Amino acid sequence: MAAKQLILICDDQHIIHETLGAYLENEGFECISAYDGEQAISLFNSRNPDLLILDIMMPKKNGMNVCREIRQVASTPIIMLTAKSEEIDRVLGLELGADDYIVKPFSSREVVARVKAVLRRFNQQEEEPAQLIRYGGLEININNYDVRLNGERLPLTPKEVEIFQLLASHPGKVFSREKILSLVWGYDYFGDTRAVDTQIKRIRQKLPQEEMNWAIKTVYGVGYRFEVYNDDEASHTNG
Repeated sequence: MAAKQLILICDDQHIIHETLGAYLENEGFECISAYDGEQAISLFNSRNPDLLILDIMMPKKNGMNVCREIRQVASTPIIMLTAKSEEIDRVLGLELGADDYIVKPFSSREVVARVKAVLRRFNQQEEEPAQLIRYGGLEININNYDVRLNGERLPLTPKEVEIFQLLASHPGKVFSREKILSLVWGYDYFGDTRAVDTQIKRIRQKLPQEEMNWAIKTVYGVGYRFEVYNDDEASHTNG
């Protein structure tokens, strides 16, 4: 029998753990609980869950800080929960690398459906053969989320790597902000397109300020494209 997938529920309200835990366990998942941010980090490190359901407003360390810390070391799927509906919370959650975002109050069935969808996408990515993209000194390996330029590893977050890989996989093609949100996060985040702009800005800031034979170009009023000036050394490798 296959091992049950482990879900870490991080929320300071006991009723959330009781209701979500019951629904998730009924669907074949195993659940563990954290009631503050420090406990969430501790359980993440000791138990290595398959997915986190992470509330923003928690004592000791809030969900945004927990998400930021986890994204520095792992690409484990994260679904953010919050009682707030302000756009800034959604944008910040996406910028930090959350895979989905749910506003309280919510239906437990909806959360279970989102958990299954996020895990399905994540597992499909894990099962895909390695893909290595090269443009001169640039190498993007989506299999291990490794991006290197002239042999030096660039400190990109998982979402930054996914956006970079998406654009570089289709040189010359323009992707709208909405399309990038849909393809990278897997859902339509209407009104949250600023998250894409922030991610692109961060990618550019982490690139060295030197002449390269490629660039991430802004298509004003539309989105972004990866432009290659000389693709003689370009290659894409699968498997």
